[in-house]
Amino acid sequence: MTTTVHSARPITADELHQLWLQLQQPTALLELAVIVGCLGLAWAVVRLWRGREAMPGSIWFGEHVIDGVLFPALALLLALGARRLMVDQVPLAVFRFVIPVLLSLAAIRLTVKVLKAAFPASGAVIVIERTVSWLAWGATVLWVTGILPLVLDELDQITWKVGASTLSLRNLIEGTLSAVLVLILSLSLSSAIEARLLKGAGDNLSLRKILANVMRALLLTLGLMLALSAAGVDLTALSVLGGAVGVGLGFGLQKLAANYVSGFVILAERSLRIGDLVQVDNFEGRITDINTRYTVLRSVQGREAIVPNEMLITQRVENASLADSKLMLMTTVQVAYGTDLDVLRPVLREAVAQVPRVASEPGPGVHLTAFAPDGLELTVSFWLLDPENGQLGARSEVNLAILRCLNAQGVEIPFPQRVVRTVPGTAADSARHEVSSAAS
Repeated sequence: MTTTVHSARPITADELHQLWLQLQQPTALLELAVIVGCLGLAWAVVRLWRGREAMPGSIWFGEHVIDGVLFPALALLLALGARRLMVDQVPLAVFRFVIPVLLSLAAIRLTVKVLKAAFPASGAVIVIERTVSWLAWGATVLWVTGILPLVLDELDQITWKVGASTLSLRNLIEGTLSAVLVLILSLSLSSAIEARLLKGAGDNLSLRKILANVMRALLLTLGLMLALSAAGVDLTALSVLGGAVGVGLGFGLQKLAANYVSGFVILAERSLRIGDLVQVDNFEGRITDINTRYTVLRSVQGREAIVPNEMLITQRVENASLADSKLMLMTTVQVAYGTDLDVLRPVLREAVAQVPRVASEPGPGVHLTAFAPDGLELTVSFWLLDPENGQLGARSEVNLAILRCLNAQGVEIPFPQRVVRTVPGTAADSARHEVSSAAS
């Protein structure tokens, strides 16, 4: 690596004095008025474009107009246009400060908003936000003071050879920044497309989810290739990397690849959909999310299970809402022998049908299923309209309705009964006679 050092000439005292004098001229007030007009026009345009309703999660509009990406970006474009019109009319001094500030603000807003939208639960976003802010404002200070071009010239002199090409430190830094910008734009575009696809989704939520995942993967892949190209990486070298990745998938990453393929299969054939009530590996819950690698199940107790998609393809999955969201439940009760079942069964059906969560069609059923030792065993079957809201509460309401109905009809729920018989001549019979003699 060869390094050449030149003496960087910072802004001189005469130039600072000249800039100070320009800021005191009446033309500076004209520049300030034009800049304020650009800011006001940018705010008005974004406000009219957004509408009256706030958009807390919007990357471009923000919640208060000025906290989105569009406001500093539009203000920057208007300021650049105004500076181009005024450059031959008056000496520009205020624009020298405002243009870098607006550029840094737009870069910070774009980076932070996109990363927060793409990774809302990541704690590293705060660190990245602070790092980008320090770099952007530092570059602004260097730009305003006139040191930035000199620093770039010095970085251009630090070079090294990589194969047949020569890279400089300036090229590496600019390529890295370009790569970050391309990836941020890819994430922003994919997040916007995913939000638009999933907005107002109904029965086709799974299909829209797979389209969103495919679009995100394609955009990130394209953005990564453009980013590597911008950073000076020869894309032909990726063929070797692709071969290594293929070997890795064939051996160590086959499970991971199987999960990704299974995820796309599940989303494509729609055998499992978001909102379905399923049971997998003795865990019952409602599907809340289907990702490309795993599926999230949430039980009525609040516990969540992360199930690899391969398990949903290779193992048996009980789906209680694939063709119909209703679920049949059963409960049993015993009544005393001698009860008039022809009268009791219609009354029980009517009582169970009055429970709010029980479906009226098909209606409840009451069946005599066993002649138990203590009484007649009745099995009451009913269909639950919303099993995703839990089954224990509905079963309890049905049991309470049955109990109230039996009490109202005067039907006895028998206690366990046992009949003890003694054979004459046995020890138990002799003991019984002795007890009788002592009592008399």
